[in-house]
Amino acid sequence: MLIDLHTHTARLSYDSQLSPDDLIEAAKAAGLDGICLTEHDFTWDPEEVRSLARRHRFLVLPGMEVNTGHGHVLAYGLPRYVFGMDKVEVLARLAREAGAVLVAAHPYRRQVPWEPGKDGAWEEALGRALANPCYPHVCAIEAFNGRGKEHENRFSRELAERLGLPMVAGSDAHNPADVGTCATEFLRPVRDLDDLMDALRRGLFRPVVLREPGLTRPSG
Repeated sequence: MLIDLHTHTARLSYDSQLSPDDLIEAAKAAGLDGICLTEHDFTWDPEEVRSLARRHRFLVLPGMEVNTGHGHVLAYGLPRYVFGMDKVEVLARLAREAGAVLVAAHPYRRQVPWEPGKDGAWEEALGRALANPCYPHVCAIEAFNGRGKEHENRFSRELAERLGLPMVAGSDAHNPADVGTCATEFLRPVRDLDDLMDALRRGLFRPVVLREPGLTRPSG
């Protein structure tokens, strides 16, 4: 199953140009099997998510993108934003208490060097990133972000490899052109949020880039 783990709508994310309905229809047209609504520091009402899923006959799951002092974190299984979540330690504790799962979003931001080709800059930036206190609390790294540049996503992949963490992919969709750039392939059926979180914990997934030459939707 191909699921976009990282999307935004104008309903709850101030910087998105996508209505929920337009996002879902674009995801269906792109050949995806599901999406996660991960608004900035907001969660959807569960019944509204179920209503969207029924209306479109499409897998729609709730999530949240939490803005912390050490980067953005995708959270699945947290019922709401709580004051203090901008601190990684608080977010991690609340996630543990709720049985939620955390994924580091676009880790290249504020970490990739301004001049990647400058002598030593790349390694120095990776060294700083490896010390980020956020990463011990996540189960995966978003190694492909649909809005990231090639060298930015390469930084994320190298970081994931050095941390020994699995990789996911998400479009980070804010407008129609973003939808369907990349997604995460789950290696077993995902029917609901519990299935998603279990698969993330077990590492039963891989990142898929859908628009680069030579990379197409996997069979099976």
